Order: sequence, then structure tokens, then C-alpha cells
Amino acid sequence: MTSLSPSNNLSSTGGDPSVAHDDQQHGEHGDHRLFGLATFLVADGMTFAGFFAAYLTFRAVNPLPAGAIYELELLLPTINTVLLLASSFTFHRAGSALKRSDRGGCRTWLLITAALGFTFLAGQMKEYFSLPFGLTDNLFASTFYAITGFHGLHVTLGGLMILIVWWQSRTGGRVSADHPFPLEATELYWHFVDGIWVVLYAILYLL
Repeated sequence: MTSLSPSNNLSSTGGDPSVAHDDQQHGEHGDHRLFGLATFLVADGMTFAGFFAAYLTFRAVNPLPAGAIYELELLLPTINTVLLLASSFTFHRAGSALKRSDRGGCRTWLLITAALGFTFLAGQMKEYFSLPFGLTDNLFASTFYAITGFHGLHVTLGGLMILIVWWQSRTGGRVSADHPFPLEATELYWHFVDGIWVVLYAILYLL
């Protein structure tokens, strides 16, 4: 029976001892990191569910003052929705490129995805300055800002994570076809953020 010596293990992972250590760890124990992330996202989704319930309740029982309106402009949020849906597609393309060991293609699609995410944030900020109500007008308004702001925080973190993965996917970097976990984890998180926005868009702008 043959055994893999530390030197052979390092050479097979490009000389990166941290990657070799990860390989040894995951060879001995199942890799449940994505499952752990998915569990966290389910819990995070429950937080959003609480926000949605609060928003619908406050909107029903706490009407705006006379002359004020609930109606929100649809054009900008719709454009933002298209941007996030497109970003899920571009992220998927990045993952597909990485599987083919196409680092250049992967990095290009990651940059496009990050750009779409930050453009979404710019659109959200523009919307804030055009809303017919302020942050402290009433519970409905405060909850609206809390939901969209909380989601915007998730988009910001996701965008930063994408840029980190973009840097790690350079030639000689940690992310590769053989070690795709950072990209896979970030992609799962990004799809979650996009899915939450679709629900948020339906509740806040279409109902």
C-alpha cells in the first residue's frame, strides 16, 4: 500500500501548505462546509421573514398621514431586479469557467457580477432620495428602510466577497478548479441574496 508523503502532498497542491492541510482534513472527514453555510442562510432567511411579517402588519394597521401615499415607483426597483437576476447568471458563468480551468474567464465574469451588485446598490441609494416618506415618518416607513437596508448590507458583503474570490482566483491563487470552495460558497450566498430580493420586490412593490 502506498502512502502520500508531506512533500508529495505539497507538490500536488502547488506548494501551498494550507491547501495541503485542507486536503488532509477533508480526506479524513466529510466536507460539510457548504451544508453549514446553507444552514446559516436558512436562519438568515428567517430574519428576513420576520421583517416581511412586520412590514405587512405595520402597513395594515399604521396608515400614513392624510395626503401621503404608499405607492412606490416601479421602474427603478424593476431595473434593480433585472440587475440582480443577471448577476446570478454571470456568477454561474464564472463557476462554469473555473470548472474548465479558465481562470481568465472566471475572473472576468466575477468582475461583471460584482459590478452588477454595486450598480444595484447605487440604484437603491437613488431610490431612497426619491421616496415619498422618510425613515422616521411611521412604523411602515421605518420597516421599509430596515428591510431594504438589511438586504443592501447583504449585497455589499456579497460584492466584497466576490472581489476577494476574484483576487484568489488569479494564477497561483487559492481558488482553482481543484479547490473551488470559496467560489462555491460565495455563489450560494449570492443566489440567496438574489432570491430574497425577488420576494422583497414582490411584497414591497407589487402587493
